[in-house]
Amino acid sequence: MAETAVVHIVDDDSSLRLALDSLFRSVQLGTRLYGSAQDFLAAKRPDLPSCLVLDIRLPGISGLDFQQQLQQAGVHIPVVLMTGHGDIPMSVRGMKAGAIDFLTKPFRDQDMLDAVGTAIERDRERRSADGDLARLRELYEALSPREREVMALVVAGRMNKQVAGDLNLAEITVKIHRGAAMRKMGARSLAELVRMAEALQLPRAAVGR
Repeated sequence: MAETAVVHIVDDDSSLRLALDSLFRSVQLGTRLYGSAQDFLAAKRPDLPSCLVLDIRLPGISGLDFQQQLQQAGVHIPVVLMTGHGDIPMSVRGMKAGAIDFLTKPFRDQDMLDAVGTAIERDRERRSADGDLARLRELYEALSPREREVMALVVAGRMNKQVAGDLNLAEITVKIHRGAAMRKMGARSLAELVRMAEALQLPRAAVGR
């Protein structure tokens, strides 16, 4: 059976790694096991919805520092933190850094499954949003330079007549480029085109005078 989601388990306790491996596989989740943060970084990871179950106390870099390092490196993977020596400052730091949950050993299997389920769903949503944005960028890249100019001015609130003046074009030409841009972008209304431009984060300097 092909894996549809993967839990990456980083803990230097081999017995806990194996126990978690068995737990996650019992609910049809794929797993990858690592004894240190360095092992995780060195491994090739499947391109699937996933999460990271991360022990705070690790050899070398700590789990909390590693969580921060991943964020700084742009590695977007939801994290579930665990520790046998948890305290409130650790919990607060981990949650502020975006951890899905913070579990103190020994934890209940169901608590871990719930946390991991939430984390993987969060990653699915992120991946879907990233995919939508990538498709939107492809559509935008397919516009001609003039269509991009017209789109930028239109979503900035300029009327066709104003756009024509800005670009030294006939108004009918602006209408043609505007229609082509909306058609190529798949926008059914001006409001939808504006939302697309916002999602693409078009530079403010490019959206009118």
